[in-house]
Amino acid sequence: MSNYLVVFRARSETMKFANLLSSYGYRAIIVNTPRKISVACGVSIKIDFIALETAKQILSRRQFYTFAGIYKYDNDIFSIV
Repeated sequence: MSNYLVVFRARSETMKFANLLSSYGYRAIIVNTPRKISVACGVSIKIDFIALETAKQILSRRQFYTFAGIYKYDNDIFSIV
């Protein structure tokens, strides 16, 4: 199963989003952002496919000024969603 990284340019928004997604009952794991994704603040949120649609809905309803994208990754290959 694929995993996804929700990437922000500011740590404060990364933490805010992780807490918000967790409040909906989804796993939101704070991880170091891979070097291949150079637009981030250094940490990202790892989610699975089950949380993807909810994450997109939250991002569309709230203002996260430093949101940099959602990346799907499989076997160290990253693609923007």
